[in-house]
Amino acid sequence: MDHSHYMKLALSMAASTQGQTSPNPMVGAVVVNNGEIVGMGAHLKAGEGHAEVNALRNAGDKAKGSDVYVTLEPCSHYGKTPPCSQLLISSGVKSVHIATRDPNPLVAGRGIQQLRDAGIDVLVGECEEEARELNKHFFHFIQHGTPYVTLKTAVTLDGKTATASGDSKWITSEESRTDVHYDRHRHDAILVGVNTVIQDNPLLTTRLPQGGKNPIRIILDTYLRTPLHSHVVKDDESATLIFTGSSVSEEQKQPFLQSGCEIVTLSEKRINIHSVLNELGARNIGSLYVEGGSTIHSAFLKESAFQELIMYMSPKLIGGSTAFTSFGGEGFPTMAEGLEMEIQSFERIGKDIKIVALPNTHS
Repeated sequence: MDHSHYMKLALSMAASTQGQTSPNPMVGAVVVNNGEIVGMGAHLKAGEGHAEVNALRNAGDKAKGSDVYVTLEPCSHYGKTPPCSQLLISSGVKSVHIATRDPNPLVAGRGIQQLRDAGIDVLVGECEEEARELNKHFFHFIQHGTPYVTLKTAVTLDGKTATASGDSKWITSEESRTDVHYDRHRHDAILVGVNTVIQDNPLLTTRLPQGGKNPIRIILDTYLRTPLHSHVVKDDESATLIFTGSSVSEEQKQPFLQSGCEIVTLSEKRINIHSVLNELGARNIGSLYVEGGSTIHSAFLKESAFQELIMYMSPKLIGGSTAFTSFGGEGFPTMAEGLEMEIQSFERIGKDIKIVALPNTHS
């Protein structure tokens, strides 16, 4: 039996729900009986049936004596839904193939043990790397309590994000900009600094041909300079959360609160990135897409407070010693102190190159 074939099918079903399941993971399940697929299912939305529930319901009586392929360890606790481990046991399945264990302390091996105690064969590790990559946001959030942070930037071949006058429209192709909207759809929240709001007045929404989920909009604004007429304040396309420093008065906040924004005033005079991430984690925001300018990106770089960098590189040259770059500030004083990155992938999108890199934690 080709176990990887069925697991990859389960993974593809899980991947099709990107942007829908947070704060839960994406999970797919396939039920196979005598070499025939008799049930398939995916977890579609938090609070609704898990993948195993939907697949077993689809299989009906044919679940008895079957082999089940699931992309994440079945839950073993009562949450918004009953435990999937008990449903698998009561359905009389013969074996369960699990791509990867669940890092959630409420599960963490208990689901596997319950299945084995019931006499079910359990095999773990088929397509594990793919399964962990699919749910990297969830895994990070569960293990650290803060969102998985993706920095996104678009640059010219000479590393500029805008001309000296601040003009940045458009560096990249329409295809790259569409790709960015897919990433917005996949993240719980999107973050920019107040300067981006003042200069560009962005919508910070997901605009895809077939629609998509709008992430929560996060604005870092130490002195609450966000214009009251800006889209993030005036429209109701998505919730807007503005972080400020401690010097902002209640009087300053009132017009924003009346417009439906939420203000989080930190105890520090200047915004601390880790304080922001801790607050977002407490709000169950598991993934954060940072589209800030050089000031915001440099703040995340200085604190090593990100897990992934996505860079779109356009075949343009701007030049200019005062043109803007992805990371501002003073930077690291020596080359040896620079943050070593590991390139995960690169691909051509339209006329541009998309590079995905991760901080090298082993350097």
